[in-house]
Amino acid sequence: MTAPSFGRFFLPGPTEVHPGVLAALTRPMIPHRGREMRQLLAGMAEPLKQLFRTQRRVLVGTCSATGFMEMAVRSGVRQRALSLVSGAFGERFAAIVAATGREVIRLNVAPGQTIEADMLHDALRRSEVDAVTMVHSETSTGALAPLEALAQVMRQHPDVLLLVDAVTSLAGSPVETDAWGLDFGFTGSQKALALPPGLALGVASERMLERAQTIPERGAYLDLVAFDEAAAEMQPTNTPAMSLYYALDAQLQRIAAEGGVEARWRRHDAMRQAVEQWVAGSGGALGFSYLPAEGRRSWTISCLKVPEGKKGRAIAQALGERGWTIGSGYGSLKESTIRIGHMGDHTVAGVQAVLAEVEAATR
Repeated sequence: MTAPSFGRFFLPGPTEVHPGVLAALTRPMIPHRGREMRQLLAGMAEPLKQLFRTQRRVLVGTCSATGFMEMAVRSGVRQRALSLVSGAFGERFAAIVAATGREVIRLNVAPGQTIEADMLHDALRRSEVDAVTMVHSETSTGALAPLEALAQVMRQHPDVLLLVDAVTSLAGSPVETDAWGLDFGFTGSQKALALPPGLALGVASERMLERAQTIPERGAYLDLVAFDEAAAEMQPTNTPAMSLYYALDAQLQRIAAEGGVEARWRRHDAMRQAVEQWVAGSGGALGFSYLPAEGRRSWTISCLKVPEGKKGRAIAQALGERGWTIGSGYGSLKESTIRIGHMGDHTVAGVQAVLAEVEAATR
């Protein structure tokens, strides 16, 4: 196969990987318990802290982000969790709570909407739970939850842990792990980090680790305590996906060269604004509109309602025939929406180009 030129792949995940990062995958293997591995992990430790906005250790595992979602539940939920559900991935978090034998109470809103601070406050007042699970940027709807405000509510409940799926927000929009008091925040390599799939990354608070130590059935491969102990020694827990670690190292260097994570946030915000401007202009004239409300739109994914009489899957297929990739809607939104993943190493110019293709394919 001949690879297309970079900048035509706007799926909401996996994200397009920059050629410079792909090249890092070809580095030779090293002993995963040797000096070179310790040096690799030590060299990434501080850049990862900057990425997560934390002074705590950043844990890296060879699994999808769903693996760390399960880790969050197994190590952070004793008996009962309140799961904030505003889309498919909030529901996945809730389903994992139930699958691990814990009780789950769901707080639901319609797709495209977000749970607000007053709603969380009321739910916690009425429900006796020991953890809250939530998705910051809901990939299925493009809605961005008000995480900082929700975290402020959580401070009134010091015995309830806040477990946050930041899969399509971290590295693409502000996630202040320490300042906001997140107990466990995690992401996956294939989203705004723009790496191949296969790595999960997360940060646990001190009280999250203390709770994990009191839960005997937290598992083996996804044991948070074992991950933290290994990270303290600059070691992986198991044989890692070495090539993906090389790619992560290369991408962290590229993020630093761009100006750090704040510069990355600004670029993603500019891409979101480019979509908003298009919807306010020629896209809106064709009948496109946002699913989420203004102020609650993800910086990394735009979920747009398609014009009346059009189907999201047909528009995505038409883009494919033109050599471009976007996502159709997710689940029940498959035909009524399209999703454009503007994250990772994409640019405003690239977003404008794909929007022009959407416009041409829809006329």
